[in-house]
Amino acid sequence: MTTEVTTETVLARVSDLIRECIGEEWALDVPIGMDTSFANDLELESIEFVALAEKLKATYGRRVDFAGWLAGMELKEILNLRVGVLVEFILSCHSETTTT
Repeated sequence: MTTEVTTETVLARVSDLIRECIGEEWALDVPIGMDTSFANDLELESIEFVALAEKLKATYGRRVDFAGWLAGMELKEILNLRVGVLVEFILSCHSETTTT
């Protein structure tokens, strides 16, 4: 059975992956939504971004090149990055692979 790829399912999976990367008890209680900031709300560090990239690759395959996507951003964009932007990126990658 294949899980439907929707904003809600991707957000739920990404939230789980982020919590795994943080690896701290407090992360279980933090609500993660589309407007959640990686820097301000979650205080994700660079090593956690690397771990997230690996988990995204394991979950979604090479079609979701998180590291490459981040590499194309300016520092200010990365610092202001919200979970919803990542979710939309994943959905767009999935959409590209299902239409090509």
